[in-house]
Amino acid sequence: MIKTGEPRSLGVPSSEARLHFDTELQELGGGPRRRLLMVDDDPAFELSFYCGTCPLLFRRLETAREKLSLQSMQERLTGALDDPDDGGVIDAYGALLAEGEYLPLLLSVEPRLIIPGKEGDYFSGEQVTTWGIDQFWGLPEYPHTPYYRTFETAVDADAHLYEFVVPMVPPTWNERERVKEYVALMGQGTVPTAVAISTLDVCQPSLGLGDDPSVHWGLTHFLLDGHHKLEAAATAGRPVLLLSLLTLGESLAGAEDCARLPALRARPRSARATGT
Repeated sequence: MIKTGEPRSLGVPSSEARLHFDTELQELGGGPRRRLLMVDDDPAFELSFYCGTCPLLFRRLETAREKLSLQSMQERLTGALDDPDDGGVIDAYGALLAEGEYLPLLLSVEPRLIIPGKEGDYFSGEQVTTWGIDQFWGLPEYPHTPYYRTFETAVDADAHLYEFVVPMVPPTWNERERVKEYVALMGQGTVPTAVAISTLDVCQPSLGLGDDPSVHWGLTHFLLDGHHKLEAAATAGRPVLLLSLLTLGESLAGAEDCARLPALRARPRSARATGT
């Protein structure tokens, strides 16, 4: 299930936002510019590089310690949200974000918890198949966080869409009793709603790096609200709704790519066929 709202101008000046995107030099005197997701002015995640040929990346940093859930929205989000343009919810969470254009997407997701380096890990699986291992470290990229895989589908013969939900803090930080409460609610048929700010990064490898030189469309949802809900859904094998506020100005994707996303997300789920 996917419902799409209209693009909206949301947010407050970057200096006042709890969450915004930024860049910084990796080292004094030069070096590649890091693309960062900032929370309370601290770097929370390092993201894919701007070059467009580097691998997809979301890497949790040491200063990522804060959730951004809103107590005033908890009751409203305990069940299913009907409309991606729900003004109250969007305006409340939009006030946490830096000024920009955002596309609201209401998605049904069935999360699967992934531990880096273990079964199902995108970074040591599909990404290595396309880019190979990191040439400096001799290892796959490492995100420094568990995360959830929720969906993937073909864009075309040479490109594939991969979707991730990334918690701001690890699931091990969640309160066990709250997770159990959501598992019980889901067992009774409740479908709760989580909220995320999302990026679409389209990454195309240089030739000759891996066995399957395909283009990766990475739809990455960074959780603002719903850490306990996602873990409960993964535990119980149940769906949750995800209200995604897709940033149009900070994604590594053109306007045409972002416009295609709702139709792609509505396609049947399918894994990448590499022929290997």
